[in-house]
Amino acid sequence: MATIKMNITIWGLTGILLILLWIIGLACLGTPAWTADAKQKISKSGISYRPDNAQAGPEELVNAIRARRPGGKLLNLDRMLLNSPAFARGWNTMFGAIRGQLALSPKLRELAIMSIGVINKADYEWVQHVPDFQAAGGTKEQMEALKDVSTAINNTKLFNESERATLALTYEMTRNITVADTTMARVRAILPDQQVVELVGTIAGYNMVSRFVAATGVEVEE
Repeated sequence: MATIKMNITIWGLTGILLILLWIIGLACLGTPAWTADAKQKISKSGISYRPDNAQAGPEELVNAIRARRPGGKLLNLDRMLLNSPAFARGWNTMFGAIRGQLALSPKLRELAIMSIGVINKADYEWVQHVPDFQAAGGTKEQMEALKDVSTAINNTKLFNESERATLALTYEMTRNITVADTTMARVRAILPDQQVVELVGTIAGYNMVSRFVAATGVEVEE
């Protein structure tokens, strides 16, 4: 009986020792990578972000997306889109054109985008476009006013007629879908038809962006 008790004690001590060695080993290795960056890999919706490395997606597609990003770094939006390479490819082509190939004034484009971010409560869209809005000539006072788009529409002190008409069009397309004839006539009195189409397309496109980032839970980059 004494021998049995001794064997049990020895096995118990051995088990404890093995557990201690395992814990020490983990401490030496540090936090596993999948734990350390889990916050970046999973969006608020539970959908995974693709990694910002060679495994992000098809090389030619990822390179095309990187070419549009400062420093070639993928945004969380890109990493979400790359879950579907076909969708990401179409998206990159469309928004590459909106951002870099239109005759529409960058200021009016960014004014519309910032307004959509506010109306649709898409913080990600707002944060991403603050630098672009400022680079296009937007002021801090205008950004503050845009936090209430319905009021900014009539703000003659901070916004000129083309900007107020853009805000009116953006508000109606985003909130009402349909646009009043008077609003469209107002925009067409200022812009040629090509730029009217581009503005309408930009507003429609960035409404899609805001709905996409809200539904998929894309978070602002840290």
